[in-house]
Amino acid sequence: MKSEADTLNAALQDAFDTGKVPGLHGTIVDLGDQRLAEVYFPGEDERWGVALGNRQHGPDTLHDLRSVTKSVVGLLYGIALADGLVPPPDAPLYAQFPDYADLRDGPDRDRILVSHALSMQMGLEWNEDLPYTGPENSEVAMEMAPDRYRYVLEQPIREAPGKSWIYSGGAVALIGKLLADGTGMPLEAFAKQRLFDPLGIVDFDWIKGADGIASAASGLRLTLPDLAKIGRMVAQDGQYDGRQVVPSDWLRQSFQSRAAINDEVRYGYLWYMVGPEDAPVVVAVGNGGQRLTVQPTVDLVVASFAGRYNDPDAWLTSLKVVLDYAVPEAKRLLGK
Repeated sequence: MKSEADTLNAALQDAFDTGKVPGLHGTIVDLGDQRLAEVYFPGEDERWGVALGNRQHGPDTLHDLRSVTKSVVGLLYGIALADGLVPPPDAPLYAQFPDYADLRDGPDRDRILVSHALSMQMGLEWNEDLPYTGPENSEVAMEMAPDRYRYVLEQPIREAPGKSWIYSGGAVALIGKLLADGTGMPLEAFAKQRLFDPLGIVDFDWIKGADGIASAASGLRLTLPDLAKIGRMVAQDGQYDGRQVVPSDWLRQSFQSRAAINDEVRYGYLWYMVGPEDAPVVVAVGNGGQRLTVQPTVDLVVASFAGRYNDPDAWLTSLKVVLDYAVPEAKRLLGK
């Protein structure tokens, strides 16, 4: 008799073979302690924009998370906040950057709080709608700037903070700086000590910019099983193997709706949410089709990697895995 994993693995293999999930590099589906699927596929890949050629992906393959990195940084902020190492969300943001006091040019900037960076509602000019291939894209321009933090903080004010959601890797760069300053260690070192080691994550790569600073916005590389571990920890209210890794209260704060992106998708503190306000499905997404979906109410975790970088339709591949394969199988097993 076939196991549940055999059944869903076969369905996903067929979907890949017939072109229904283009660019998919791998998927893990967990329902509680049960692994419903774990599959890997060959495909063209990159390391932060540098072509790696056609790779045979597997459980030990490090892969770009791209902007899923942002959600991991959000978890790190909660860990540091519980230790009193970083300012609370209601603290004024510019006051945390005394080296850039010259940029505090009026009351408008003083109204921007740490929470506005965590929820991407700073109200500053920023545009990542263009491909990540040139300085017309604000994140690329930030990486090319002599000082990434000055570049972010000096951007013109577009509107009052908290008014609307403006996608910004720059906001997350500032959060990464607060983490590094508050913990007294580089972002990647704090991540290893307080998040990766407790989860048993040994192999990772955090890409640094030309200034030697790890990219908080998009630089993390993990294996797919280790990304699924992070999802499992989130599904378990911040616990993993009997240990509280991320404070449960921080997860609740992170998954509160702070901004409406559209009629269906909301944003909290560096995580997306869909579904009911009181029981949201939480999602982290990244360029190319990277996605981590967690439904805590049923302990469902779906982690996917893909290679459709800079393709505006890349999100469709990993979303199809969730909606057409993972969720129906989970519902069948749960009797719903």
